[in-house]
Amino acid sequence: MASSDFEKHPSALRPTIIVFNLIVAILGAIIGIQLIVTLGITPNTSIIGALIAMILSRIPVRFFKQFRSLHEQNLVQTSISSATFGAGNSLLIPIGIPFVMGTPELILPMLLGASLAMISDATILFKVFDSKLFPAKGAWPPGVATAEALIAGDQGGKRAGLLGIGTGLGLLGSYFGISMSAFGVAFIGNIWALTMFGVGLLLRGYSKPLFGFDINSLYVPHGFMIGAGIVALIQVILIVRKKQEAQKADAHGEVLENLTRTEKDISQAFTYGFIAYLAIALIIALTTGIITKMSFGMLIVYLVFAAFAAFVHEIIVGISAMHSGWFPAFAVALITLIIGMLIGFPPVALALMVGFSASTGPAFADMGYDLKTGYRIRGDGSNPELEKDGRKQQYITAILAFVVAIIVVFFSHKGYFAANLVPPVDRVYVATIKAGASAEVARNLLLWAIPGAILQFVGGPNRQMGILLATGLLIINPKAGWAVLAGIAIRAIVLKVKGKEAETPMSIMAAGFIAGDALYSFFSSVFTMRTKK
Repeated sequence: MASSDFEKHPSALRPTIIVFNLIVAILGAIIGIQLIVTLGITPNTSIIGALIAMILSRIPVRFFKQFRSLHEQNLVQTSISSATFGAGNSLLIPIGIPFVMGTPELILPMLLGASLAMISDATILFKVFDSKLFPAKGAWPPGVATAEALIAGDQGGKRAGLLGIGTGLGLLGSYFGISMSAFGVAFIGNIWALTMFGVGLLLRGYSKPLFGFDINSLYVPHGFMIGAGIVALIQVILIVRKKQEAQKADAHGEVLENLTRTEKDISQAFTYGFIAYLAIALIIALTTGIITKMSFGMLIVYLVFAAFAAFVHEIIVGISAMHSGWFPAFAVALITLIIGMLIGFPPVALALMVGFSASTGPAFADMGYDLKTGYRIRGDGSNPELEKDGRKQQYITAILAFVVAIIVVFFSHKGYFAANLVPPVDRVYVATIKAGASAEVARNLLLWAIPGAILQFVGGPNRQMGILLATGLLIINPKAGWAVLAGIAIRAIVLKVKGKEAETPMSIMAAGFIAGDALYSFFSSVFTMRTKK
């Protein structure tokens, strides 16, 4: 991959960099808010940030020449990406829940809790990135796509040609309704995990003709994820407790050596993270007054469950994001809500709990993508000191972008809520709370948790088969299922015919597919948003 021109990574706190990154962060936050309330999605703006940086670096003005550095461009895309997902997914979704519930007085306390959770979320990922659990050599497909775009723009030549062809095909395929991001991911990610993901997408998409009923109505995906999630958590604990560093192979058979994070780092990050989540749950309980609506025993259960749910939420979302480039944050938060309902928490407490849970995960996954981009640009770990310093500068950039997102959401949410514009998923959460849970729901969750747990156990922590099948079951997109399985089949054939030397060209083309899909998604979303006004 790209080699570094710098022994020391440029500082994220250099005044010119701060000013420009704050500007793109404001842009990203506005995009994230606008799209989450109008379309219910926040597109990956990393590619957009990369393109902005590349274009600016070609302007013959001294101020913009600094952006010719891939490291500077990496900081720009980190800023806009963090602000987009931070404002839309991690902040506006949580504070929209109390608004829809008819308790606007709880919006600001929820914003405080969500802001702290978002920053804690990203910090935990920063502390565990390039560990045995979340290795830098993992797939992280959107991160690879952004890196390849930046490297191709810098180097040109055959790499740029392959990326350009891939991007063109990605745009064309997306125009005709093909999920080109799913197709591209199949060339990068873990084959076992992605096969399960594709199968899950197809089973969910065609459940009615196959089984005569919608599996979602019987909570099959939710139960499956609960079972797989519990086993995944146990596998995480076993990894953390393992004393000796074992060599592991990633999706391409490469050995994961010289990891920059140890089991001790993972243990400390998750321990401090859980304590932070516990403290945030307490802050939410105190500032919203729900502490007075529960007995002392129920309050303790609530605080521990809320912290535990947020913790598990980020792990499941992170694993899905690393292997497939997709993360079912909305659905996993819904699972948290259903379990909380079965426990018997009061409605308002449930609303705040699901908001808290939803605020974790997106920042975790997005930072993983951004750090993967930086890892590729910095030479795939060939210069450990540069890698560590660059990762630190990206983290600083992301935190500044999160602060921008918090400010933008604080000053803009009243206008959106006054116009009754909230993320659509918030209405799903509130409707679920009002509908209540039943013994039948509990039975279905328990029943389908069993095969989810078995598959996750059989697949092991490297393949994450249970988590990824559950991820597919939670998403209604059968076209993406066909795209993933088709991509895996093509990948297998090409590798058999051409051998391992075909891996690099395929990865670059795959990055182009994902980039083209991201560009089409972004601009079509913006166009749709404007036509709806």
